[in-house]
Amino acid sequence: MKINFQETTKDLAVRIDIHSKFGARNIDKWMLDLINLQKNNRILDVGCGSGKQCFSYHDSLGGDAIITGGDVSEELLNQARTENDRRGLNIRFDYLDFNRAFPYPDDQFDFVSCCFAIYYAEDVPHTISEMHRVTKPGGRLFTTGPMPQNKQLFYEIIKEATDKPIPPMPGSSRFSTEFLSTIKGVYSHVDLHIFENPLTFDSVEPYIAYTRASMSEDRKLWSSLFVEKDDFEKIMSKITEVATKRLERDGKLIMTKVVGGILATK
Repeated sequence: MKINFQETTKDLAVRIDIHSKFGARNIDKWMLDLINLQKNNRILDVGCGSGKQCFSYHDSLGGDAIITGGDVSEELLNQARTENDRRGLNIRFDYLDFNRAFPYPDDQFDFVSCCFAIYYAEDVPHTISEMHRVTKPGGRLFTTGPMPQNKQLFYEIIKEATDKPIPPMPGSSRFSTEFLSTIKGVYSHVDLHIFENPLTFDSVEPYIAYTRASMSEDRKLWSSLFVEKDDFEKIMSKITEVATKRLERDGKLIMTKVVGGILATK
């Protein structure tokens, strides 16, 4: 299953900033508390992007770990390498396409993670199999993705504004079903943990900024809504109208992020 998707640096940064400013909980703290990394671990972060998780792991362990990040985007890898050099760290960043064989030997890593990326895999059994292969016996996999209940307000407003059905989202439509069942079929022990983070908006502008970033990161996911060249701006205008009316009615907009964290042991 090939999914057309490419996260842009600008749109991702906008969403991360809004999460931190308007969210009630910190997902990075939740993840670190849950995975309980150990010093001297050999760690691989698949789909590392610009290195956010790798740097978080490094900081939480005081640098006492061997950390590798892998991603298919050379642009994001270069950003990660630049930050790595700026901070004088020794994190390794490799080109890694999780739709192909991983460039690592068997039983290499104590901990493998893939945060908000795994559900764009084309061949689910292949990707999970490669993660399993490079993990040491007794090592762990941790992966995150949106649950079906994620961002209900976001989808409700878009549906009301467009009067069209929401197209299937690769994350929420695959993570808690296809990926969870595949991981359960390969790993010896698997737990699903849930993180909820309500984002509360007292004005419409940041909510619209989040919506714009989410929908523009790859319009191919929303192709059923965009037919003409200027449809995007027309739809954003309608979304703004609907969101403004809801804000006036309710006094605030609350969009709850609902994320699943799959923690599995080989």
